[in-house]
Amino acid sequence: MMNRESRSLIVKLTLLTAILFLGTGCGGAGGKSTSSGADDAAKMPPAPKPAAKGAFETGVYRNMFAEFGLDEKDIQKKLEDSYQQFFHGNPDTEAVMYKVDPNENGPMAYIKDIGSNDIRSEGMSYGMMISLQMDKQDDFNAIWNWAYTYMYHKDKSNPDYGYFAWQMRDDGTRMDDNPAPDGEEYFAMSLYFAANRWGNGDGIYNYKKAADQILTDMVHREDMTGPINGGETATITSLMNTETYMIRFTPNRANFESNSDHTDPSYHLPAFYELFAMWGPEADREFWKKAAQVSRDYFHTVTHPETGLAPDYASFDGKPVAASWDANTVDFRYDAFRTAMNWTMDCAWFAKDLERQEALTNRLQAFFAQEGVYSHVAKHTIAGEPVDENRSIGLSAMNATAGLCASHERAWEFIELVWNTPMITGKWRYYDGMLYMFGLLHLSGNYKIYKPSK
Repeated sequence: MMNRESRSLIVKLTLLTAILFLGTGCGGAGGKSTSSGADDAAKMPPAPKPAAKGAFETGVYRNMFAEFGLDEKDIQKKLEDSYQQFFHGNPDTEAVMYKVDPNENGPMAYIKDIGSNDIRSEGMSYGMMISLQMDKQDDFNAIWNWAYTYMYHKDKSNPDYGYFAWQMRDDGTRMDDNPAPDGEEYFAMSLYFAANRWGNGDGIYNYKKAADQILTDMVHREDMTGPINGGETATITSLMNTETYMIRFTPNRANFESNSDHTDPSYHLPAFYELFAMWGPEADREFWKKAAQVSRDYFHTVTHPETGLAPDYASFDGKPVAASWDANTVDFRYDAFRTAMNWTMDCAWFAKDLERQEALTNRLQAFFAQEGVYSHVAKHTIAGEPVDENRSIGLSAMNATAGLCASHERAWEFIELVWNTPMITGKWRYYDGMLYMFGLLHLSGNYKIYKPSK
């Protein structure tokens, strides 16, 4: 499930274009113009400093692009242009959102992984979060309507009842009934933000009611056994391991037997859990508060002490897990790219683990700087050995996002690279484009907490 090896041909030419773009001294839209080597270091701003208090308390979201010296109008234009291209651009080469005929609840649209030719709960929930942050309620509602209509299991006899099928076809049929729990996390968080930013509507657009139900099922869904995926008998349990307070990789108990009950480090979202502990069902608020601290601690257990790299899959005590279908999940690969964004978001929003997260960020960026900010490959062992020659703009965006929690001047090189890199196009635009959009939002100060009205 969720194997990303299909992306092994990932975006070499696009990143190479960005590298050449930088090397020729050309800036992006309104961007800085830099050369290489000592000249770069001389032109970089002083080392950044993480905010001592989180944005939840202060209401201040750092604009790292502006701190780098870029013009606010250019920043907002790049963000809006990237969104329009990625959601509403040429359907053959640019866009990943596709509108379909409406149903009784209104317009519908899905987010498609073009390279893998499927629709994923990951992408649907990411699409909702991005459109929420961009204040595009029509897009948000259309994506949510499709997800609820086709992905969400409403049949109480289905063992996956209350969850979202992680993999779909564009005709609305399911390829895999089981959930990928990061989808549920992003669905819930984006729905709470929608309730707070736009207010609740009726039916499926009562955003808070839907989010509350998702969280309740994540924690309390009892074991159910029955046929899934066209006949396979499975026992499905809760998405949260309530003994460890950690998110599971899968709730399918058959996987526990073959791969152990384990987690995916990139599914750990302590910043979300802090908000779930404030706004979610009252009975579970202490659970989510505990889960937030457990995940903060987990980042320092699961990442390599020298490189800061995390594996794709890991045990609850932080040891890399080799999946029965792919032994390479012990390495730092596509899922793991997101782990730095997760601890950085927590650092920026709450600053409750500032000293350790700052050190972890500096360690990670130091590793990639040594490998070459503009030339490092995407996949590594967690000890830092490259495992192929492919590159990823999505990884570059995650490394740049980490600059919000960095305190070394090298952070600006990662931010500069992302600024001068255009939105990806072509077959493999889905995953890299999603991470790129998240990076732009975070680095421009536009990835925000939307609180309930008083």
